[in-house]
Amino acid sequence: MWSEFKKFAVKGNVIDLAVGVIIGSAFSKIVTSLVNDILMPFIGLLIGGINFASLEFRIGEATIKYGNFIQTVVDFLIVAFSIFIFVRFINKIRKEFEKPTPLPPPPTPPAPSKEEVLLTDIKNILQEIKSKK
Repeated sequence: MWSEFKKFAVKGNVIDLAVGVIIGSAFSKIVTSLVNDILMPFIGLLIGGINFASLEFRIGEATIKYGNFIQTVVDFLIVAFSIFIFVRFINKIRKEFEKPTPLPPPPTPPAPSKEEVLLTDIKNILQEIKSKK
């Protein structure tokens, strides 16, 4: 069992996944700052400063805070769209770096020499003679 665990833990996929989770959590701070500090103020201006988080209603003693849910969904959509735009931008840059360098055109073949022209003429004459027979 220990050897199976070592094989599993040392596989490239597990290590790649661990690195991805660590980078993802660090990237999450960047995206959160992008959303909270840059995008949300503009969106707040567009929608008139509405904050959904304060929306709620009461049923007896229970308070249903549906505004928090709406605000969380809106935040998720903004974060997802921001990540989509960022990944799209990175992929565009990556394609530019991965473009293969164009190969130079093949050199044009040299013109046939006088001997080749003469031999071709002789061959054509012989074929004409052979076809007449």
